[in-house]
Amino acid sequence: RPETVHGSRTKNILKEYELKTEQKPILVGIAVGNKIGTGKARIIKDISRINDFIPGEVLITKMTDPDWVPILRQAAAIITDEGGRTSHAAIVAREFGIPAIVGTRTATSALKTGQDLTVDCSSGQGLVFEGKIDFEIKTYDLEKIPELKTKVMVNIGTPQSAFKNSFLPASGVGLARTEFILAEKIKIHPLALYHFNDLKNLKASEEEISKIQELTIGYENKKEYFIDELAEGIAQIASAFWPRPVIVRLSDLKTNEYKALIGGRLFEPDEANPMIGFRGASRYYDEKFLPAFKMECRALKKAREEFGLNNIWIMVPFCRTPDEGKKIIQLMESNGLEKGKDGLKVIVMAEIPSNVILADQFLEIFDGFSIGSNDLTQLVLGIDRDSSFLAKIGDERNQAVKEMISMVIKKCQAKQKYVGICGDAPSSFSEFTEFLIKEGIESISVSPDVLIKTIIDIANIEKER
Repeated sequence: RPETVHGSRTKNILKEYELKTEQKPILVGIAVGNKIGTGKARIIKDISRINDFIPGEVLITKMTDPDWVPILRQAAAIITDEGGRTSHAAIVAREFGIPAIVGTRTATSALKTGQDLTVDCSSGQGLVFEGKIDFEIKTYDLEKIPELKTKVMVNIGTPQSAFKNSFLPASGVGLARTEFILAEKIKIHPLALYHFNDLKNLKASEEEISKIQELTIGYENKKEYFIDELAEGIAQIASAFWPRPVIVRLSDLKTNEYKALIGGRLFEPDEANPMIGFRGASRYYDEKFLPAFKMECRALKKAREEFGLNNIWIMVPFCRTPDEGKKIIQLMESNGLEKGKDGLKVIVMAEIPSNVILADQFLEIFDGFSIGSNDLTQLVLGIDRDSSFLAKIGDERNQAVKEMISMVIKKCQAKQKYVGICGDAPSSFSEFTEFLIKEGIESISVSPDVLIKTIIDIANIEKER
């Protein structure tokens, strides 16, 4: 199963990993990516113990969230008890090109810290072996990248990964996530910055206030810290890929993720199911959260206008109704982000059944759709995407999900609007990519490690048609 690396704009290399062993695996789970990793096990059951982690170890934990990112990028491999192919650990592992096995159910109890492990994702199934087993890497040099009718774009999660991945032959960035910028770079809840002078009255602890002061040194107006850091993070991605389009998704942290930011507990409600809770578009016009959204708009305006990066598109996540869509467009316009001005395209994610059923109405408001197949799958099939128990029921290849996707593509084609996909399915299943090409999708955005393989797959599919 292939993986992509690159040395320069002209050199594209495909790597295939292969493990040859008669040994039986000691643990099985859902494979993420297609690499093999070896290292000593480190079980960390609680975020407070992440300083115990030594770079190059195999991280074993129950589940991860954005707070774990600093050590995830240093791991030789990741193994979790919980989660599915689109859980946080899976998305981050794909982004950093690290082999991961999720949904093992028993990793934290079955494995021991210090144990030598081999983590194998090369066969499509996640297999954990005891000991360090030798593996082979076959390298293919691909000098000529085929011309395609379908655009192949890349998903980028961190500003740091943008430059090295900009040398890939991608048509642009189909999904630039802002979550990592918020959790890793900014680290502070936007409302804690907005209400900084009032934090004592809001019952903030001395520790929270001093942490904020420490991070925002040199900023008298704490709001400016948020705007500058977010604008710089987005600009780092957009400038690396200039002049190719970079589709920036507006903030889509869930309440539990916002709560984990410094000062977050002061502003976030407790939710039983944050995945379908107070997230996406519903936040932006909410009276309490509105100041944070205005700051986000200012950051995007700064990246587009002050830094001159008008290759930035904006994507609205989790927009439940056309009315919400209209509100967001108006709000953005009143904060300096006018759809159509200086080529600004604003698209919406198709990730809720209502987006598909009312696609015609959404397309009157937005410039097109990007299909978020991760959330669309869980909401069409009623499956919690973080549940390892339910993963076997179905994924994006399920007929109901495919019919929903087919409907969106047809509606966009009829109205001559943009339609792409930025969910993880094309990175994982080549037969799903074939389905998308046959339906006539305009662009497919995948994780960097499978970009070259996806281009080759698409070239073969297009040749046969």
